[in-house]
Amino acid sequence: MTSRAAAPLTTPVTADLLRGALDTEATGRGLLPHRLPARARAQNTDGQLAMAESQPSGVRLVFRSAATVVELDTVPVKRDYAGAPPRPDGVYELFVDARPAGRASAEGGDTLTLDPATGRAERRTGPPATLRFTGLPGRTKEVEIWLPHDETTELVALRTDAPVHPAPAGDRRVWAHHGSSISQGSGAAHPTGTWPALAASLGGVELVNMGLGGSALLDPFTARALRDTPADLISVKVGINLVNTDLMRLRAFGPAVHGFLDTIREGHPDTPLLVVSPLLCPIHEDTPGPTAFDTAALSEGRLRFRATGDPAERAAGKLTLRVIREELARIAGQRAAGDPHLYHLDGRALYGEADAAELPLPDALHPDAATHRRIGERFARLVFGPDGFFGEGNAQRRQV
Repeated sequence: MTSRAAAPLTTPVTADLLRGALDTEATGRGLLPHRLPARARAQNTDGQLAMAESQPSGVRLVFRSAATVVELDTVPVKRDYAGAPPRPDGVYELFVDARPAGRASAEGGDTLTLDPATGRAERRTGPPATLRFTGLPGRTKEVEIWLPHDETTELVALRTDAPVHPAPAGDRRVWAHHGSSISQGSGAAHPTGTWPALAASLGGVELVNMGLGGSALLDPFTARALRDTPADLISVKVGINLVNTDLMRLRAFGPAVHGFLDTIREGHPDTPLLVVSPLLCPIHEDTPGPTAFDTAALSEGRLRFRATGDPAERAAGKLTLRVIREELARIAGQRAAGDPHLYHLDGRALYGEADAAELPLPDALHPDAATHRRIGERFARLVFGPDGFFGEGNAQRRQV
């Protein structure tokens, strides 16, 4: 999988070979896919969001070729947390005519070391890595390479033993989804194992994943990105990051949600739009943020989170997940009276108390791979199924 034997034909990696990216940036080494457009990135000053949107969750190379050998040179950015166990390398997944055909990880690249105690970050530059897939059928076919969902990836070179051509757009509906690190795929084992990728596959739709780790914060530039993204279906899952960051109080939350949805509706006045409230997260159901690293767990080499707020602070307008769910249900109900294409889904229908007892969140915040699968399957049934919000029999359905 990682041999460096060269294939004879080199094809420039260009935007027309990518799906799921909203923008691309030419760097000194290659092409960097972005999940927010340049205008939004220019208005952002947060390093966490900058990192998250450059991690290509849902982004894939798609082309047609008779190649039997495919090589991809990349510069991955490995993340390490000081005091915590090393993170697994990002995974690249190969599909041939929509069927799984291989997986690989890229060694080398850059390393970003983050210190949770001080907030400091140190980046070290490393060499490009080469992924090599062999034994592909010699007929003309569609080749798809899903990029790591949690590892910033610069694409340097694509080499094959037969010419490469952009794949024509299919006839599947395009689903744009915005959410937090759970939507980006934190805790998933591979890029098509994130719950949105699973739901998209089961629902037969084309995914544009705007899940942004730590950054589903009702930013106006994110709403404008959704407004301007061509999509047949849109969903917005908000709540957990607002508690994590202790960013706003209840007084600001409602108007911010309305403003976010108003902006989306400027570009998609009639597009089915689903508002999803937070999954169950026991540490923040009734305890406000901010969320902090559990230093005792870190001292033991484990990554875990804890809530640092006081439940009594809810009286002053501090947000908890229970408060957010109630407010989102109220807002969605109010808006649905004049917006027949707006729907609401309680996130606990995807992951609730019974699920938490069976499949607890390993770090108290993020689901594991098995839980991603459960969430994706439930979302596909509730949203893309025949009687789902985005299904054929949804005319009278508004809330779950």
